[in-house]
Amino acid sequence: MGRHLLVDEKGVPLGITLVGANRHDVSQLGAVLDSKIAHQPDTARAVAENLCADAGYVGEKADAIIRGHGYIPHVRPRGEEIKAKKNKRFKPRRWIVEVSHSWFNLFRKLKVRYEKTTANSLALHHLAAATIALRRCRSKTGKNIIYG
Repeated sequence: MGRHLLVDEKGVPLGITLVGANRHDVSQLGAVLDSKIAHQPDTARAVAENLCADAGYVGEKADAIIRGHGYIPHVRPRGEEIKAKKNKRFKPRRWIVEVSHSWFNLFRKLKVRYEKTTANSLALHHLAAATIALRRCRSKTGKNIIYG
């Protein structure tokens, strides 16, 4: 089973989709963007959100899906990212999703799918996502925002 994630700039999961492992990423792009749980407040919606994606999302179909969901697409092929590393102001963002996947793998029950139904597996993924988000909610002082 494949896990497709939508994460924020800190790696906190905002949306999860579970599909067969043999499905291409572009075919699930719309479903992942639709699965977004946390949305901006109405006052902040006037500002368009950016969506950074890797080379798997290059093409007109992916671009149309991203723009259709109200995002500004930033899709970089691998060659461009390597060239841009020479620029000191540029920091690659591809690793953020990989880190998020590794945080999910810390939950032993999710590493290998044992659940018989997709609904149970998705519920466990949502529980893990809530735990990850809670752990990442820190203020600039380093204290947990929720518990002070």
